[in-house]
Amino acid sequence: MNEERVLALAGLFQACALAQQLANEGRCDEGAMEASVASVFRIDAPSVVGVYGNISSVRIGLRNLIAQLDESDRDMAVTRMVVTVMRLERSLAGRPELLGKLQQGIVAAERQVEHFGRDSTQVISRLAELYASTLSTLKPRVMVSGNPQQLQLPVVVEKVRASLLAAVRSAVLWRQVGGRQWQLLLYRRQCSMLARGLLTGATLDNR
Repeated sequence: MNEERVLALAGLFQACALAQQLANEGRCDEGAMEASVASVFRIDAPSVVGVYGNISSVRIGLRNLIAQLDESDRDMAVTRMVVTVMRLERSLAGRPELLGKLQQGIVAAERQVEHFGRDSTQVISRLAELYASTLSTLKPRVMVSGNPQQLQLPVVVEKVRASLLAAVRSAVLWRQVGGRQWQLLLYRRQCSMLARGLLTGATLDNR
């Protein structure tokens, strides 16, 4: 494990945790949501940190990753979602035509960002639509359970789908920097130490 892989994992855990929080409460940390959505558009970032803007942007993800690695405090709903997203990324990798459609959709959505801003309802709606027309057609489907009242609200459903698109973005990044699912089992302690170090650093100097 290294810091790049841990950051990509943190991005994945953060996006899944946001989706779960939205499904349960209809709201989530707005700063974290903006950072996760922004990562979708940073396809050609020069570094892993660059994908998220800075380490502070994935603090929620780092906390969730540490909780997952500490067996006494894991949120199984988020953990299941992360594993499913990792498998979904593998399905996407085997469908180049769908990957192309996804990339074209992100470029189109980016034009809306210039007009409305990343956290606008227009951009979130566009990303949600893109997720529904591409990734949700693949197996495994990412199942998000929560408060039925919240999940009946279109605005909440759109934010959940946009979060899941961000989760897949981080899963792609995790794979690109050499991340593999078995590493989480073999290098659990090392991963936890790196995540704690990154979280402490981000908290101290707000990198």
